[in-house]
Amino acid sequence: MKNRTFLSALCAILMGIGTCLGAEVSGWVLESGTGQAIAGASVSNHRTQVTMQTDKHGAFSIEASVGDSLEVKMIGFETKIVKLGENNRIKIMLKPEVMFTEEVVVTAHVGRAKQSSNAVMIRGMAIASPAKAPQESYAQIKENTFINPRKEPLSTFAADVDAASYSNVRRMLKMGTVPPKDAVRVEEMLNYFQYDLEAPSNGDPVLIKTELTVAPWNKENRLLRIALKAKDVPKEQLPASNFVFLIDVSGSMYEANKLPLVKSSLKMLVDQLRTNDRVAIVTYAGSAGVKLESTSGSEKMKIKDAIEALEAGGSTAGGAGIAKAYQIAQANYIQHGNNRIIMATDGDFNVGASSDNDMEALIEKYRETGINISILGYGMGNYKDSKMEILADKGRGNYAYIDNISEARKAIINEFGGTLFTVAKDVKIQVEFNPAQVQAYRLVGYENRLMEAQDFNNDTKIGGDMGVGHTVTALYEIVPAGTKSSIIGTIDPLRYQQEETPEGGRFMSEVATVKFRYKDPNSNNSELKQATVSNKIIPLDEVSEDFRFASAVAEFGMLLRQSDYRQRASFPSLIARARAARGTDTEGYRMEFVRLAEDAEALLKAQEVD
Repeated sequence: MKNRTFLSALCAILMGIGTCLGAEVSGWVLESGTGQAIAGASVSNHRTQVTMQTDKHGAFSIEASVGDSLEVKMIGFETKIVKLGENNRIKIMLKPEVMFTEEVVVTAHVGRAKQSSNAVMIRGMAIASPAKAPQESYAQIKENTFINPRKEPLSTFAADVDAASYSNVRRMLKMGTVPPKDAVRVEEMLNYFQYDLEAPSNGDPVLIKTELTVAPWNKENRLLRIALKAKDVPKEQLPASNFVFLIDVSGSMYEANKLPLVKSSLKMLVDQLRTNDRVAIVTYAGSAGVKLESTSGSEKMKIKDAIEALEAGGSTAGGAGIAKAYQIAQANYIQHGNNRIIMATDGDFNVGASSDNDMEALIEKYRETGINISILGYGMGNYKDSKMEILADKGRGNYAYIDNISEARKAIINEFGGTLFTVAKDVKIQVEFNPAQVQAYRLVGYENRLMEAQDFNNDTKIGGDMGVGHTVTALYEIVPAGTKSSIIGTIDPLRYQQEETPEGGRFMSEVATVKFRYKDPNSNNSELKQATVSNKIIPLDEVSEDFRFASAVAEFGMLLRQSDYRQRASFPSLIARARAARGTDTEGYRMEFVRLAEDAEALLKAQEVD
């Protein structure tokens, strides 16, 4: 006792110079009320800036002195500050975080989900609300316009490898329905397809390629293609994975194209797992629960049995499910591994009074944990695309829409690495246009991924993530300098200030400079790469098959959106170009696009009013 008193006194004296040698505190982090151990909690000493994590028993040990403050944090729990006294063995109790979750009660009935009453359950209290027919929701898109490079020379946006819009639009067209304009995101339609790009060979995770040709829908304009290709990594060299399957089992998932298709999809993924991979299963309906603790990928039958046993029914508490999934992922975190939540849902859940805004705040809270998220969307009628797009875009994730087993195979087996293993994060693209060559430019798509010019060099601003073998394609339509164009409009000469004259000379051979930034998945500092685009216009029939096909997809998207900038776009033109640019098309995706465009043309003609 005397020794401990002496040590405490010595520590108190030495605190003045910020040190106390040989002192250590150990203990446990437990859940308040239940006393259950909390694995994966972080315990940080404010003075030493050292952080330790609790083990599977909730135990920790950290260098500390009398008077030090320990900060204890865990996803799903309130953060706690503990001021140390003389006791060097302590128990720290964390309270579960209270989340305001609005839940819509639904029950399974005769093969489909129906709302059980005209009431909304808010934290267990029924509040009357008017009955609403199920409807799909899409975030509003304000289409990009033509921009004068003298006024705005820089165009900046985050890379986007999501592909959900294309398969969702395909689903609607096959049902004989013209998709709503806001469901058509041209960049996701472009990036649904794989392109034959050369992979980087110099150790960089991403390689850039550009091409310039004539715009198919306006021969006076130019079309610039910017393509990024992520490196390929053999499956056996991919890092070990810590997966958490987060599965919506609420009543709205009862239908055949929802939970049954989810089960088939995830079983395909289980077949891809290796012995060093691990999977946990979290489900949510009225509340969130752990259906399978983290299990080795070698126990495939055990994982599949847990998936098969899932049943739909009950209300929808998506926010609680997300919090629980991040908590489980954090508890089983693999350093320098692939830590990822795979969420399967129709998106029909609510968080707070303003669901989309609260969903964004919720996911932003967790995105710096080193845990990524992949969203797999299912179903129709009550499909909430807007929520799932937010989760993917704001949570360092990607998003695919699964409408049939073939699409599940494409997303989960054919593109296994690209969908689930990040090789470059926060990828941003910035293009500087030369006003001596460019009168105006327009980015086709990417409306919800635009960034301020200064965000490009700001590493705290997130971009998009690229996975193994992923490709990103972006198209710019360009009005050449000196062209008389009705599409961009005109303004009168300025009276009170001199208009700048673009610099010529040594830059006359350049149309633009393309820069892109990316981070290593384990770094917070970005790297910069760039390439110049020469003013060499290649005839449309001589550019790559990929470019011609991508231009057809963009034209298709503009027609479906009834774009103000579609100009002389036409179905016969894009269909002929896509058919000629199919390439090898081993899986038949490009030929399927041709047939889809033909169906869309017939459907739109049938709806025309004389």
